[in-house]
Amino acid sequence: MLKQIRNMKIYLAVITLLFIVAIVYAFKYNGNSYGANPHFKEIDVERMNVVESNGKVKMVISNQQRQSPGVEDGKVLPARQRSPGIIFFNTDGDECGGLVYDGDKKEAGMVLSIDQYRQDQIMQLQYSQDSDDKHYGLKMWDRPDNFSVGDLLRKSDSLKRLNDTVAYKNGIQQLRNNGQIGTERLYVGKNAQGEVGLFIKDSKGIPRIKLYVDKSGKGKIEFMNEDAK
Repeated sequence: MLKQIRNMKIYLAVITLLFIVAIVYAFKYNGNSYGANPHFKEIDVERMNVVESNGKVKMVISNQQRQSPGVEDGKVLPARQRSPGIIFFNTDGDECGGLVYDGDKKEAGMVLSIDQYRQDQIMQLQYSQDSDDKHYGLKMWDRPDNFSVGDLLRKSDSLKRLNDTVAYKNGIQQLRNNGQIGTERLYVGKNAQGEVGLFIKDSKGIPRIKLYVDKSGKGKIEFMNEDAK
């Protein structure tokens, strides 16, 4: 009996070793005649992380359920629902842009965003459509350099904890008045009113110049004052 057990252990050890060798061989030579890197004809994956040699994430390709919530000021943001696509990260590990998309019978859209350092997007190529609206084009924002998106999230969370809708709105408006919230400055494309053209706003986000073709096909140039009139 002891001899049989000893023989069984040797047999299992040999089988385990052969299995490991087979796995390594499969990864090394799968479909690649040169054997330099693994090669796959097709692969199904819910999420893929592209990392540096030190393990720091540089890009996440993911479905909706496993999408990265983002990283700001070196901290992973709380879990939230995000569209599937690609999220990019800078050398500091913070999110710095992405390409996301989604669509069904009710609504559809795709967005390519470029984020300012330690801030939200400053440039965005976007398409959005639902039953009431369809617009697409290029947007640009101004963002503060001394008040990061992490600062904004922390301030917003503290205002929410007051459980006072009026106080929250006043607090957000104060941040906007202080220039601590980004301001849309330019849009080139087709807007929700069916106008196609160039739309420019001032540093406060007030429309000042419109050069466009309206829904009826008439070309127009409009200049507005500080009251958007």
